Amino acid sequence: MRPLLSLGIRALLAATITAPLACAGKDTRVSWPDLRERYFVGFLKRNPVTATYLGGDGYSAELADVSASLPDVSKRGRAEEIAFYRSIFADLEKIDAATLSPDDAIDREVVKAQIRFMLHLLVDLRYDQRSLDTYVVAPFRGVDWQIQQMSELQGGGRGTAEEWNRVTRRVLAVPAFLLAVQATLREGIQAGNVPDHRMVRYDGIDTAQGHADYFAKTLPDQAAGLLKRQTWGSDVVRRLHDAGRDAAKAFRDLGSFLEEAYRPSAGVDRYACGEAEYDWRLRNNLRLAPHLTAASLFEDAQTKVGESQDLLIAVAKEVGARRKLRLDWANRGASLRSVRAVMDDLSRDYPKSDEEMFRVYRRKAMDLVEYARRHGMFDLPTEYRLEIVETPPMLEGTLEAAYYPAPAFKPSGIGRFYLTASHGDVGVLKDNNVHAVADLCAHEGFPGHDWQYQFMRQRVRSIGKVRWLTPGAVEDSSSMWEDSMSAEGWALYAEQLVGEPQPEAPGGFYEPEERLYQLKWQTLRDARVRLDTGLHTGRMSFDDAVAYYLDNVEFLPDACAGDGKDPVKTAACNAARRAIYRYSKWPTQAITYHLGKRDILDLRDELRRRLGGRFSLRDFHERFLSAGTIPSGYFRDRLISESTKP
Repeated sequence: MRPLLSLGIRALLAATITAPLACAGKDTRVSWPDLRERYFVGFLKRNPVTATYLGGDGYSAELADVSASLPDVSKRGRAEEIAFYRSIFADLEKIDAATLSPDDAIDREVVKAQIRFMLHLLVDLRYDQRSLDTYVVAPFRGVDWQIQQMSELQGGGRGTAEEWNRVTRRVLAVPAFLLAVQATLREGIQAGNVPDHRMVRYDGIDTAQGHADYFAKTLPDQAAGLLKRQTWGSDVVRRLHDAGRDAAKAFRDLGSFLEEAYRPSAGVDRYACGEAEYDWRLRNNLRLAPHLTAASLFEDAQTKVGESQDLLIAVAKEVGARRKLRLDWANRGASLRSVRAVMDDLSRDYPKSDEEMFRVYRRKAMDLVEYARRHGMFDLPTEYRLEIVETPPMLEGTLEAAYYPAPAFKPSGIGRFYLTASHGDVGVLKDNNVHAVADLCAHEGFPGHDWQYQFMRQRVRSIGKVRWLTPGAVEDSSSMWEDSMSAEGWALYAEQLVGEPQPEAPGGFYEPEERLYQLKWQTLRDARVRLDTGLHTGRMSFDDAVAYYLDNVEFLPDACAGDGKDPVKTAACNAARRAIYRYSKWPTQAITYHLGKRDILDLRDELRRRLGGRFSLRDFHERFLSAGTIPSGYFRDRLISESTKP
């Protein structure tokens, strides 16, 4: 990305407001509820994949057909989107914040930050000219989320005729969408505004081929399975097959275009966003205090990594003794090598197939739910459903696991915990050994992502609607990551929470072997702060980051130097490269785990200090989750004030 703002965000926004409006006082004719509604619905109309993700058609009939479309990425469509954001921002400035309720005042600030980001992305950075991963994944994401939230049919199967009709119409829109994408990317090539060569290969050429296969075969086959008992199902499958054939050709054509168009820039690193840009995102997107900068985070992270490694070494000593391993703990270097030896020993207890691996994960996820029930940790519904499903092939390249929630504004659909299959790779199966499972289940499942989104979904109408939006994209290089501070912070906090003492469970949920992996992943999240800030400010090269990851997280510094015959080292090397690639294309996302968890713990400690014996952990959790997925910098003071009222 280019350095931050040649003119500055303040100058940009000043230019969007006419002189009479800039000089006028607050305009009482601008209604905040009306403006918020205009922004929310208008945003979803212009971002149809995000609308599907949130179940926008369940919010308003005005959004019913949005799920049958794809974004308008033409020059005209982008210009209209910019005009829309400028119009909303101008009207926001006319509203007197002092007249708003505390919640509405927060929502107004959230909208301002979202629009500042979108205008920055579209006007200053012209990121639309290079957001290749966002474009390529959009058709699949839209369709996959549509199917996730379809109505369940009596007698089995899923999806009404109208729901499948919208899927088909979205697939029919793919060829025109990808042609517009090519035109936009050409603009970027002419301007020298191009993506990193890794994105061109992995999220462009390779993913385009995967999507071609998906639309040509996987999607029609999936529809046939879900509609086999419906008399009208064969007609849907036929239409999807025809539409999918054309979509597949469009993706193959896109892949050929990318191969040729970006050949001159092959091998050139273009991932670093720059220090000024990074610091701006910390303030505007993540709502961090001014003293937290890329430079300070980079330096502080090394201390945090060391502290987590100390805890890891202590637990590894205990586990090593339990397993009667003869290890060297004489100095730090020897201790970290011994930590790796303990993990290698634990990895012998691995599932022997993907089928067994998924069984282990599903059982452990429900064990966590029952543990929470016994200890009254949350107000859990009687029935609790969580799907752990195989990661779709087109997402496997950058994911070991991920979570996608049920649509916020629709009653149908449930959250899905994606787990990437090993496909027989012994190294991957060993990474998912029985001791490593609990921590990941706590993060992606319960009480992490799945519980957080289920809790919020039950209260969807009481959480400000704009707090559900994910400006830029849901999960791509265009994303704002505003939601990640809360969501990933909560999930990392959940990993620690289930390990804290409970009545009759002084060691929490984890066995010592499981706690070892919880601390390993805590170390990773601390290391991500150094890696992300280092990559995007030029303090680390891509290869430096891979080496740091292997040295400080996997404790296998030579993992990428082998001959590929050791499955554990090969898996560690591949995981490190995937991780660093992900961080390189998603500036600031990787830091939100550590920083979000830190904010939750600081807030919890502050309330416990103020309330003493009146402090309720369950009440604190409910208040925090009820704020929605926005950074706690927006609501921290208000939550403290309301929680400590007599």
